[in-house]
Amino acid sequence: MQYTIIEHANKKMVEVISSDPPLRTEQDAVDVIAVNFEHDTTLLLLHYHALDADFFQLRTRVAGAMIQKWINYHVKTAAIIPQDLVNQGRFQEMVLEMNKRSSQFRVFDSREDAANWLAS
Repeated sequence: MQYTIIEHANKKMVEVISSDPPLRTEQDAVDVIAVNFEHDTTLLLLHYHALDADFFQLRTRVAGAMIQKWINYHVKTAAIIPQDLVNQGRFQEMVLEMNKRSSQFRVFDSREDAANWLAS
């Protein structure tokens, strides 16, 4: 997992840029949580390059399992995902619902918007 620790608006966050292999399992989500806790932050900025393609296919349940781990461990997560990926099938419905109701996980198409939400 390739990540960096950044500060945005005086808030420290983990930025996961990529992962080889891509993040796919609940254990991968827990590993990301561990990185956050190691760096004393509960803010996660997650680039879509780090996620397995199954994350965007709701029938695989990958997104639900990973997001639930981050929520359970109170890791506020902003995923940066381009609109063309967001607009695929049922994934779009989940994103719309999460962005409307969740205070712990949201999807953005720009890094700046994602970081601003995390820092708010």
